[in-house]
Amino acid sequence: MTELSTAPSSAAPAHASRDALDRLTPLGWRGGLIAIVVGLALSFFLFGYAVIYWRNADMDFMVIYSALAMNDGRPQQFLDHTAYLTILTVKSWFQLLHGLGLLDAWTLSAFPPPTEPAAFDTAMTHAVRAGRLLAFLIAIGSVLIFAALGRRILRDWRVTLLATLAFALSGGIAVHSRILRSELVAALPVIFALMILIATGRRASLFRPLFVAASAFLCVLGLENKVQAILLIAVLPFVVLPFGGKEGRSVRFWQNTSGSWLVVAAAVLLALAAGSAAWPLARVGFDRALLDAAQFHPLLLGRFGVYQIALLALVAACMVAYAAIWRIAAAETLAAIAGAAAAGAAALLVLDIDYNTANVIAVFNPLEKMLTFADTSTASAANGSSIAAILLLLLDGLGGVLTRYTFVLHSSPRPTVFLTWLVIPGIVYAWRRGERQAALQALMLMLGAIGIDMLGVRRGLKSEYFIFTDPLIILAGAILLDSLDASRFHKWAYSIAITLFALHIAIGQAEPIKYALKRSGPESICEWNSYYMPLMPLPWCKRAPA
Repeated sequence: MTELSTAPSSAAPAHASRDALDRLTPLGWRGGLIAIVVGLALSFFLFGYAVIYWRNADMDFMVIYSALAMNDGRPQQFLDHTAYLTILTVKSWFQLLHGLGLLDAWTLSAFPPPTEPAAFDTAMTHAVRAGRLLAFLIAIGSVLIFAALGRRILRDWRVTLLATLAFALSGGIAVHSRILRSELVAALPVIFALMILIATGRRASLFRPLFVAASAFLCVLGLENKVQAILLIAVLPFVVLPFGGKEGRSVRFWQNTSGSWLVVAAAVLLALAAGSAAWPLARVGFDRALLDAAQFHPLLLGRFGVYQIALLALVAACMVAYAAIWRIAAAETLAAIAGAAAAGAAALLVLDIDYNTANVIAVFNPLEKMLTFADTSTASAANGSSIAAILLLLLDGLGGVLTRYTFVLHSSPRPTVFLTWLVIPGIVYAWRRGERQAALQALMLMLGAIGIDMLGVRRGLKSEYFIFTDPLIILAGAILLDSLDASRFHKWAYSIAITLFALHIAIGQAEPIKYALKRSGPESICEWNSYYMPLMPLPWCKRAPA
């Protein structure tokens, strides 16, 4: 069982020279983090920042176009994911750069026309590079937050540093550190919420309900940026169940004192107030006329809102189950439930910063939004096909995930699959060695990753989606390594680790290098330019007659 202490694990002096963790972390904690950031910066500037502006144009263009339009006073243009927070951030980033005199074309009206291709290329290059720089800064910040939270979960800082390195070299960070997409800002708030819950669950605290509330706030923020985050949110209550311990039992304040029940009452009132403030958004989110206009179809019982209520009930049930398993006081549990409700409702109010009904109905109906982009077989199965058809789709998704995890049967630019080769047998090994709680924790993390990837396979499990599950796999591996102290003295430990990180670097950087060296032109952009960017014709695209 791991503890919260961040001190290095002790080892006998006779074994010191054989400790693989010492050999893998010669720079120490700070030096290791600096080396990770420097390495990411080199990769970004060599194979991201300097790449021609239209090379990764898929969402770079769509996000930037929306930000430019919003800086002109227009509504959000790109609404597919929804990418709400990403676009808001880019919008504000462009405003800041313009205020500092570093970006001239920060609005649509300030952009040169396509009849001046040289000026247009210059302006778009500056805008795209500014956007890519923002993506890089967000990715670096995410890596550092992952490291900080990892120190609160794992007892050995060396294991945390190796986990941070694996995360920094993962396929998800490799993609999202150099292009503007919605997945990074959607997945990582939920991942960080999970890490906060793991850390606070293991050690009792007077303020633990506040950390639970912060986690709920982060989950809703992630959902507001990409509806696919609902899959990660749905598995989180189950994944966190094994993460507790004797030190996690409620402190004296929460054990049926009069003060604790006053706090519960205040939390309930706060939840009611936040819910009342968010109620107008809920009414819009379930407005049948708006949903019909958006071609949303209810998934269950011919009514909207059924699975949403079921998910909320499931979260509350899992919180009660967690309290029963780890002996959390009733007052603290109720305060945490009320705090989570208040924080989730408060996070919904972020949608009012730049209000758009399309964003609201997508956030309140995430699965229906996802199905508007699903393939025909998936959509038909979700909208009334037999149970057998749904099971066949799930089995097909499981088969697709397992073949991808082998890498041999289905290669991909995802180095984390090699970590699964160690994690899965590591779970069995830990269980047989008596580290059953660590084995169960790693198993739940892996099942969560497999379940999400099963659904991601329906859209090809593209590299952009790795960010939703890579952190779960990495955390599973780190928890096993942290609990199995003797493994670091194995004669093959150092060699296996070096091989693993070499594969991470080679496979993870393959996709960015491939894009940097591609020789194809930008003509494919013309297929969607007029739909997604109607007010910004591109110099190399012929405009269809009005």
